[in-house]
Amino acid sequence: MTTSIHVTALDSVVNVNSLFTLAVFIGLTWNPYDSSNVLVDSGSSCWPNSKIAEDLIKFHVYSFSSFLFSSLVALAIKQALKISKSHTLNVHFSIRGTQIFEHVDVNKTLLRVGMMVSAAGSVAGCIFLMLALINVVQIKVGPLSCGSGHAYAAIVPLVILVPLALLIYVCVGFYAFTR
Repeated sequence: MTTSIHVTALDSVVNVNSLFTLAVFIGLTWNPYDSSNVLVDSGSSCWPNSKIAEDLIKFHVYSFSSFLFSSLVALAIKQALKISKSHTLNVHFSIRGTQIFEHVDVNKTLLRVGMMVSAAGSVAGCIFLMLALINVVQIKVGPLSCGSGHAYAAIVPLVILVPLALLIYVCVGFYAFTR
């Protein structure tokens, strides 16, 4: 039962990371210098500089790397669980019919460390994706250094909700691993 819960959790990590990786790829295909795709007047003294566009690309790459790392660790753990399950399978019979009860000898410490490393990769990927989105907002509606109210209106919910969700994710994950 516990092993199937771990496998389900690992599947969920990989699925969510895949969605975020898709978002990163879509973000990387966008041209930040396309003047028809921004809301800032090109004659404005508050035009986003090239540093913001460079940071956008860097944070997308960091995010992609983190999500890929997390997914590969999760897939490796899942594969190790499946391999160990195929080598240690105990079959028990019951009165009402045949039931198969799986018994897997797994190093729980190693499993927990691997899952925490995978979760850390996902958290890092989310943070980098949030930073990339902050740069997208700055390119679209104006840099924060210019005091653009529209930029702050877009970024404030982002920097409140994403860290709050990550805090909940980390706390629930920590709680699950200490039980």
